[in-house]
Amino acid sequence: MAAELSTGTLCLSKIQKSGKNISMLVVGLEASFTKKAVGKIIFTCVQGKELDEILQRAIETGEGQRLKMRSIGLDEQGDQVAEFCFLWSFKVKS
Repeated sequence: MAAELSTGTLCLSKIQKSGKNISMLVVGLEASFTKKAVGKIIFTCVQGKELDEILQRAIETGEGQRLKMRSIGLDEQGDQVAEFCFLWSFKVKS
């Protein structure tokens, strides 16, 4: 699913940059559709700073952390067609 990919690739990139072995898992999902999706749809997630903070907290505390990440789908005209919220769980592997 493109919406999950937009959040998941951001997570993978940030985890790789941290140099730590961190597991990630989707533990929740919400979705809403606002317009019929026709043509090319682009999903984006812009929560990099929030994700950095959550991953740092997971590294510092050794405890699992969760972050709800929002992905917005826009059509070729720039109109929003969908919004997905994925609840990701992160934990440093021992």
